[in-house]
Amino acid sequence: MTSPTTASPATASPADRAQRGRAARKHVSRSAHAHWLPAADRHDPVAVLERQGRDRLPELLPVRYGRMTASPLAFLRGAAAVMAADLAARPHTGLTVQLCGDAHLLNFGLHASPERVLMFDLNDFDETFPGPFEWDVKRLAASVAVAAHENGHPQEKTRRAAAEAVAAYRTTIRRLSGLGELEVWYERTDAHSLLPLLHSARRHRRLGSSLTRARRRTSLQALGKLTEAVDGQRRIVHDPPLLEPAGVPDMATLRKAFSDYRSTLAEERRLLLDRYRFVDAARKVVGIGGLGLRCFVVLLAGRGSDDPLLLQLKEARQAVLEDHLPTGPFVHPGHRVVAGQRLLQASGDIFLGWMTGPQGRALYWRQLRDSMVDADVAGMSPGDLTAYARLCGTALARGHARSGDRIAIAAYLGSAGTFDRAVADFALSYADQTADDHAALGAAVAAGVVRAAPGV
Repeated sequence: MTSPTTASPATASPADRAQRGRAARKHVSRSAHAHWLPAADRHDPVAVLERQGRDRLPELLPVRYGRMTASPLAFLRGAAAVMAADLAARPHTGLTVQLCGDAHLLNFGLHASPERVLMFDLNDFDETFPGPFEWDVKRLAASVAVAAHENGHPQEKTRRAAAEAVAAYRTTIRRLSGLGELEVWYERTDAHSLLPLLHSARRHRRLGSSLTRARRRTSLQALGKLTEAVDGQRRIVHDPPLLEPAGVPDMATLRKAFSDYRSTLAEERRLLLDRYRFVDAARKVVGIGGLGLRCFVVLLAGRGSDDPLLLQLKEARQAVLEDHLPTGPFVHPGHRVVAGQRLLQASGDIFLGWMTGPQGRALYWRQLRDSMVDADVAGMSPGDLTAYARLCGTALARGHARSGDRIAIAAYLGSAGTFDRAVADFALSYADQTADDHAALGAAVAAGVVRAAPGV
């Protein structure tokens, strides 16, 4: 598949960069993004999921399938590999950014920056990889449409919510295209900057309530939820199959991995980490898309038991986009995840690190959900979902502007809503496709092709 010639933003003038974006319209017109029709040789979605699960922990695959059968949106969350193959089957703009790779609307949320400022941003980077900007935009819009369908919204309000997510992306990219490099790099979506995007007093009050809850969330609350006192010592709770304390062999491996991870941090962060001691560790089941990958929680204690630090150690694999795009800059999957998060997030986790563990497995470390609030999209009204979609589109554009040629992308998108309407049409069609794929997984479970563990 061909794409427009790449020009370096560092050497090309703004005019040349804008011309490159406009030239991409000849390769893929903006209205062409509306089209979705499954290819005659489209891979069976269940087969794609089964291939993806071959090297995952087999005892957790039924949990993954069980979660994915819950609803079309749950299916979409776990089916990044399916959608990546679908997007790759269509021509693309060639306007490359660091993609999230899984930019559905539930992979955005509030988190605390190292300075303890509440930020709204992307929060999942397992599938991050360089690729055409519109792939993230289409996944976001499709997830909005699927969520709207599940909430029973009328078709026109579903279309509007998807279009507003895209319009927010477009207008933000265009605004950022007029700023200098450092201004773009330091751009952030803090909690207070969300208010202008919410067009009613009721939504302002709801956001204010969410921010209050987020500010109250601390490591101590996570400690109380995930740990218990045993013989006067804090230990991670036993809640199989979701949370299981590490055995003696795993504990020894994790202590060694923790030591190796420490060496990948900057000097000042090593000093900070050295003030904590290793207390306990457990295997944790997380999410849907990454379910089945090896994941552990490590409990550390600082000044005392009331000064905890919870870190997550997670296995990194090849991104779902890598089968469909040129080779990326990172050989190590953990390095890819960490570098992608640092590029896309305005204010990243100070404890991000990557390493190679036992059996040559690629691993990365991060803090475990520091002061985060995720949106509850189930039951959102059309207005609330549209407002939330607008927030997600804004945050996605900011992340893309840091890594891609924002001037070229802005010129491609233009000032009219042609791209917005086209991607909204795509989102509606792909929501129907997702419903069909979800039904296919349900049929495979009923036929015994795959096994699902319900309600876990």
